[in-house]
Parts: sequence; C-alpha cells; structure tokens
Amino acid sequence: MLTDRQRMILNAIVDDYIRFAEPVGSRSISKRGDVGFSPATIRNEMADLEELGFLEQPHTSAGRVPSTKGYRYYVDNLIQLKQVNDEDVGVVRSFVTDKMSQMEQVIQHTAMILSNMTNYTSILLGPELYNTSLKHFGLIPLNETSAVAIIVTNTGHVENRTISIPPDLKLDDMQKMVNILNTKLVGVPLIRLKAKLYSEVGQELERHVDHFEQLLSVLDSALSSDEEQRVFLGGATNMLSQPEFKDVDKVKTILDLLDETPTIMKMFSALPSGIQVRIGTENDHKAISDCSLITATYSIDGEALGTIGILGPTRMEYGKVISLLDLMSKDMGTLLSRWYK
Repeated sequence: MLTDRQRMILNAIVDDYIRFAEPVGSRSISKRGDVGFSPATIRNEMADLEELGFLEQPHTSAGRVPSTKGYRYYVDNLIQLKQVNDEDVGVVRSFVTDKMSQMEQVIQHTAMILSNMTNYTSILLGPELYNTSLKHFGLIPLNETSAVAIIVTNTGHVENRTISIPPDLKLDDMQKMVNILNTKLVGVPLIRLKAKLYSEVGQELERHVDHFEQLLSVLDSALSSDEEQRVFLGGATNMLSQPEFKDVDKVKTILDLLDETPTIMKMFSALPSGIQVRIGTENDHKAISDCSLITATYSIDGEALGTIGILGPTRMEYGKVISLLDLMSKDMGTLLSRWYK
C-alpha cells in the first residue's frame, strides 16, 4: 500500500512525535541520518500520507502528527520492539521470586512496577475473575418486599445479601427465575455473569416469567459483587504528566472512566487473548478516544487467567510497552503456575 520511502518517512514521523510530542516537519526529518531525502521530497510524501489518512496537520502548525490509521500501520508493520534493559528485567524477575502471601499483593505490585517503568497508567484484572465461576444461586424470601440471595462459587465462597423484591412479584415467578439462573449461569466465570444476564437469561425470562424486566433488575442487584477488589490501577494520575492531557476536563473524563470498575471489566473481558493494541478511536469508549490501550493476558497451559493493560496517549512508546507486557505476562504465568500446580 505504501512505498518504501513513504514507510520510512512515516516511521520517522511517528518516532519523532513519540519522543518530542511536537508536530513533525519535513526539515527535521531530512536531518535524520536514516532518511536521506531532501525537505522538498519529504514534504511531498507527507502530503500524500496525509491524503491517504496516515497523517494529520494541526491547524496551528506546519508540521504533521500521526493519525489513528498512521499509528495502526506503524504498530502492525513498522514497529521495532525494544529489548527490555537488564535493570528492568532484574526488577521484574525479583518480583517473580518474591514470596508474597496473597495474590492481591502480586497484582498490586505488578501495577506499581508497570506504571513506574512506563510513566503511563496500568490496569490489572486478577485471576480470580477468570477461574471463579457460579456454582449455585438461591433466593429465600424474607417478607413481601425483600429476600436473601445466596451465591456459591466453584471455589466454595458463599455470599449472602439482602435484596429488594418488587411488590407484585409472585413466588412462582421467583422460583422460575432461580431455576433459569441455575440452568443458564452455572459454570459461567464471574466476569461474564452480567453479559449473560442481559442476553440469554433475559431472553429466557421474557418467555417464561411475567414482569421479567423487574426480575432483571433484581438479578442485577443479586449478582453485583465487590468488583472494585478485582481491578487494580497503578499510576492513575500519570496522565497529568503527558503534554496532550493539559486539558483538565479531558483528564477528568479519563479518571472518571477508571473509577467505573464494571465498565473496565466489560472492556477487558471483550478483548482477545495475547497482546492487543487499541489505538485512539479503536477504543469503544469516547473517554479514551485520544488514548492507546495495550493489553496482554497471562496464562497457565494456554488458559487465560488475567489481563494486564497499559493506558497512555496515542503518542505512546509502543515498542517499549509491548516488550514489557510480554515479559511481565510470561513471568506472571510462571509465578501463578507455581501456586496453582
């Protein structure tokens, strides 16, 4: 699609913009030893790259910046992964050998390490989200307006919580609801319960139970758990140090999203396994349409147990972040295999 010269110039523009956070002009590119073209030639190629959608020109500058399409082409075709330096490898490996007593400590420590190494925001979902599933659901009426919901997981954890019941809900409908829930949701990982609730379970309730909309609300309350304990953030305010986020309202929107734990969980659960790169408007949420999100899953024997993510500006050091996440996710898998086996 692009000529070799266009690829070289696009690569140089992305590299310079990542380093300096300023629109890149043809003269600065021509001074690079690895390009070797005149400013006029580079200007023409930059104009073509802009017409093709790989570059954008801020109205206040004669230089160009990469577009989402430009970053995507860079990540898919031009990026050179950076070798993690010995010092960073040492930090990661010392973390793996630390004898931490709880998984929560490991996740928190990982979030801190990644945010410190990258100066971006790290987001981690712990393994309990993936390997803990619903084993049984029960509902015991207390009176006409309340009941106790009993949730049992495959790990033996039992939760009891009091929930409100719509006044016109019949006991027969409650029992039908419990039966449908145990048929449809047993064995489903906790992270995917809500998605199943509003798809398969909702459709089944609509066919067999009156007032199914009210029942969905009841089930939503019953299945809500302490999700905040399963998502860990590191360096949430690191966005403030990035020049493109000087707009306080923009940063506030991002920080508000990071506080919405169910949204973060849903966003991560929809991502495929392995290393994934979402750039700018490729992200589903408008709050991070000016950001890039890179994620990696950590696994045991090919089964994904959790996800590590780095959120930063689209002007992100992709090569460094991808290399770090690859190293960290593999070492997390190594650590977890010692615990689970």
